[in-house]
Amino acid sequence: MNLEKNLQKLYTKLKNDLSGDISTSIPALALQDPDLFAISAATVDGQIINIGDTSEELTIQSISKAFTYGLALEQNGNDFIEAKVGMEPTGEDFDSVIKLDDQNRPFNPMVNSGAIVVTGMINALKEKSREEEIIKYLSAFAGRELTIDNQTYESEKKNGHKNWAIAHLLRHFKILSKDFSEDLDLYFRQCSLKLNCTDLALMGATLANKGINPKTKEKCIERNNLRNVLSVLFTCGMYNYSGEWVFDIGLPAKSGISGGVLMVIPGLMSIAVYSPRLDKRGNSVRGIKVCEEISEIYKLHMLDYAGPSNVSEIL
Repeated sequence: MNLEKNLQKLYTKLKNDLSGDISTSIPALALQDPDLFAISAATVDGQIINIGDTSEELTIQSISKAFTYGLALEQNGNDFIEAKVGMEPTGEDFDSVIKLDDQNRPFNPMVNSGAIVVTGMINALKEKSREEEIIKYLSAFAGRELTIDNQTYESEKKNGHKNWAIAHLLRHFKILSKDFSEDLDLYFRQCSLKLNCTDLALMGATLANKGINPKTKEKCIERNNLRNVLSVLFTCGMYNYSGEWVFDIGLPAKSGISGGVLMVIPGLMSIAVYSPRLDKRGNSVRGIKVCEEISEIYKLHMLDYAGPSNVSEIL
């Protein structure tokens, strides 16, 4: 049941799988090496397994939505957020312009419309600015200080036409305030945070470890808010592949169009994959395959009671 050996086998098996296309919706992302491939695992007791290009940096993109949602919950509480953003999967593309539920809310915090609204709820409570608040919060999960990739940020700001359209419509429906351009700018900045695959795995392991960073021992999120984050990741985290993901793999997860995939196994570990070639839904092709096979090997589906009960059973 050696996890490192199984991950190495998957890396070797999938390394020459060049299916899928790199994202060109943000010109800066098109500059990535499409053949980069990294797998990192981080356990709740702080053990790290790295395979492949794990030191290469990527921008966090939509995976940031999970953590910013956690920060919004910490600052505002669930009732305040749920009054403005729903919790239902959409079945639509993540950047659809624009679909609201029967209460005139974005469907959930993991689609762009809902994520922009959630980012707009962030306040500068402990730091000098809202940007610093978000960076410090996400950095606590990673266990080191993260920074913004300015090239990606500028590229997103200049070319994110669909997100600008979403923001204008959210303002039209009075879901965002008159300062909506500042909220959207902050959203572009959070998506442009750069990190490597190891950082991403540690962020996931913090979610898996009751909200406590396994390396620094810092408590990053309250238990009730953590449950809400994991619940939304379980049902809505993988774009309009979320239903199939739950059926086949059955774990909370989030993907981003830079090629990152983060899968959380509560109480055990997280798996992070970086591979920029995407399928038609915007998910990393090799990332999906790694998670599928690891879930099957170890019976990790949350409804499969044959799975491991502690870290020693997978290492």
